Amino acid sequence: MAYAKSVDEFFSKPSPYASQLASLRQIMLDAGLTETLKWGAPVYVAHGKNIAGIGSFKSYVGIWFFQGALLSDPKGVLVNAQEGKTVAMRQWRFQGDDPIDGAMIPAYLEEAIANAREGREIKPTKAGVKPIVVPDELKQALKENSALKTAFAALSKSCQREYAEYIGEAKREETRNRRLEKSIGLILDQKGLHDQYK
Repeated sequence: MAYAKSVDEFFSKPSPYASQLASLRQIMLDAGLTETLKWGAPVYVAHGKNIAGIGSFKSYVGIWFFQGALLSDPKGVLVNAQEGKTVAMRQWRFQGDDPIDGAMIPAYLEEAIANAREGREIKPTKAGVKPIVVPDELKQALKENSALKTAFAALSKSCQREYAEYIGEAKREETRNRRLEKSIGLILDQKGLHDQYK
């Protein structure tokens, strides 16, 4: 499915949900939100924050609230589209001929706007970052050379990861040792492995 290049293009595409989409759009605009296009879909903004978006899919049309997990959800309509992955975002789905709740949606939007105004948000966590696996050759060198250990610890995590992967991914021991020797001087000079190419 091709992304829309403008909000008007999104709403002008043929859809079995055309009337529901038009209703949702009007509710967003009536709430005083600024309409913009992000990721090929309409997104509604206030206080410099993404508040909600409108999406159209094969089996439903819906609103997603960027910080929906903070909403009180009195009707119990919000769902997490990617359980285990999505922390803050929640969707309100309308299927088939489901009526658009023109009374309750503004209340949800009002709460979401108030949260944005107050700076309330759930920030993404870095839980998906994999640990740095230091190869044995580098471990031994760090153990034997305190200056190297101090210099390595002072590097950013991304630099540490680059050195660990560069040395550890070599198949042969002699290649790992050669890479270690090349890396020691750079680490002591507090340089990243690829700094010369930046």
